[in-house]
Amino acid sequence: MTIAIYVVLCLSAAVFILATAVRAVWYARAPLHLRWELYPVPHEAAERAAHGGSYFEQSAWWTRPAPANHWGTVKALATEVLFLRALREFNRPLWWRSFPFHAGLYLLAATVALVLVSAVAALSLPSLAAAWPGAVLRQLFRVTGVAGLILTPVGAAGLLHRRLTDPDLRHATTPGDLFNLAAFMIALTVLGAGYALRPSDAPGLLAMAVGLLTWDTGVRVPGLLAAGLLLSALLAAYIPFTHMSHFVGKYFTYHAVRWDDAVNRRGGAIEKTMAAYLTYRPTWSAPHVTADGVRTWADVVTTMPPDKAKR
Repeated sequence: MTIAIYVVLCLSAAVFILATAVRAVWYARAPLHLRWELYPVPHEAAERAAHGGSYFEQSAWWTRPAPANHWGTVKALATEVLFLRALREFNRPLWWRSFPFHAGLYLLAATVALVLVSAVAALSLPSLAAAWPGAVLRQLFRVTGVAGLILTPVGAAGLLHRRLTDPDLRHATTPGDLFNLAAFMIALTVLGAGYALRPSDAPGLLAMAVGLLTWDTGVRVPGLLAAGLLLSALLAAYIPFTHMSHFVGKYFTYHAVRWDDAVNRRGGAIEKTMAAYLTYRPTWSAPHVTADGVRTWADVVTTMPPDKAKR
């Protein structure tokens, strides 16, 4: 059983990392999106972003360098990712369910990182791990782990209830949405119960992490805790293949869609990209577009649709 747990944990982590990286590359290579240019744009100078302004307001703006307020961008992204600011402002009832779910996931991710750091320290710097720095790390991952195991399934249950009872959401809810939320509830509830009910002589998180890093098959994991670990690992491997992988897409959505106000300069990268797009041969089924796979985008956008040409 111990070897099976180690194998599933390692394979699941590898699948999660690889699938997440592949999805990120796919987003990065996607065609240019129709830009929103919704102000304020956080990479603007702070004094302009404060009132929703833009460097385009300046006279002869094309002769000035584009703004690069990196701190503003980081702050805006962190606020949105960590606290779901937009959801809180525009849909407070849903935020009360979604925020615990996401906060719990962040805490669980922090727990995994802290446990691995503690395990590496215990193996490479045992004296430091036995002193107060190690004690602080152990206390931190206990707190974050317990909080994450409580908040995530509670938030998932709240979201599942909302999808089942809200008429507006029910119409947009698929069986996959329900399955995903139920999977989080089940996997993390089993994991939490297994950890809370483990015998007093059972290994803790740090001991299991050290056992994994050293491939110690002598570590004995209780059945319920083993089931929770296996379910949670498989769930982590599954996430990047679902729409819940929006944690990858959010960066690109904000940078390449919502906040992108780069100038399309003559001879620049945007102009070259758009020129290449005009050679594509679209195959839309809508008859008014006349995209038959033979005509290029340039043909489509520069000729009058047949129903308009007859008038």
